[in-house]
Amino acid sequence: MTTYDDRASLTDLTAVVERVRNSVEGVIEGKPEVVRLSLTVLLAEGHLLIEDVPGVGKTMLAKALARSIDCSVRRIQFTPDLLPSDITGVSIWDQQRRDFEFKPGAIFAQVVIGDEINRASPKTQSALLESMEERQVTIDGKTYELPSPFMVVATQNPVEMEGTYPLPEAQRDRFMARVSVGYPSAEAELQMLDVHGGVSPLEDLQPVAHAHEIVKLVEAVRGVHVAEPVRRYAVELVSATRTHPDLRLGASPRATLHLLRAAKASAALSGREYALPDDVQALAVAVLAHRLLPTAQAQLNRRTAEQVVQEILQRTPVPAAAPQQSGFGLGRGGPGYGPQPPRRL
Repeated sequence: MTTYDDRASLTDLTAVVERVRNSVEGVIEGKPEVVRLSLTVLLAEGHLLIEDVPGVGKTMLAKALARSIDCSVRRIQFTPDLLPSDITGVSIWDQQRRDFEFKPGAIFAQVVIGDEINRASPKTQSALLESMEERQVTIDGKTYELPSPFMVVATQNPVEMEGTYPLPEAQRDRFMARVSVGYPSAEAELQMLDVHGGVSPLEDLQPVAHAHEIVKLVEAVRGVHVAEPVRRYAVELVSATRTHPDLRLGASPRATLHLLRAAKASAALSGREYALPDDVQALAVAVLAHRLLPTAQAQLNRRTAEQVVQEILQRTPVPAAAPQQSGFGLGRGGPGYGPQPPRRL
């Protein structure tokens, strides 16, 4: 088995991530938890959906994350007249060569910023499905690989805003996590006036990490150990969404995989080579809620998907640390786990 030392040490990971975190937080004031979730999704090889009302810094967060890494970046402004070929690319007839030549679209970048993704039609939104899941694009029967690392950071205004289209369920399911930036505190907003009042801090933002460093860190995160009770805990959480009376659509097996990958990345960001139930709990709402569809009765009762996930977290028993002889020892300095009652959040 490949170990952390074979690929990248925890010291290397935390040092690089700390540089990126400080760079992004220099632009997005007062939102450390949002920045951490963004870095977690990046290291877990996922895609991030930033959903909030206009003017709270959704695009600013996406740009700050992209510019902090020395890699190729493309921005797509989603509009009602945007075509799928504008995203994936198109084959054009070359008169001199008398053959079709493929012109890559905006998706061929390591970090793709999809601004206001729900302003495009569902057909155009669906052009991202293959690239987000398989990291490739198929045009006219030919498959083109996308660069590595590859991450889509999409922003979205709430569905009730005029001129928007709800994302198809298949599209939402491909985003590892959804985050809301929210309004800043009074202190953070006052600091924002000082920092952003003159020149935008994005103009002076320089890359603090290279793409090849991110690739090594992603490989290191893959090596984080997850004990069998923690894996079972994640499966129980996701399974509970499929039978909950307030939901007409639960989370998919892809959601379980995304939750596990995000927990491993969160553990690595905390300097651990093993994931804990706390990692799963902390990410459950961000990873699961946007995939769930409440029933009509739940909507009438103003029950949100986030509230349902919180309820499931409170009802599901949490495995707790136990001595190594319990049979769940990791063999790498991590704890074992035994059954425990649900934990009050």
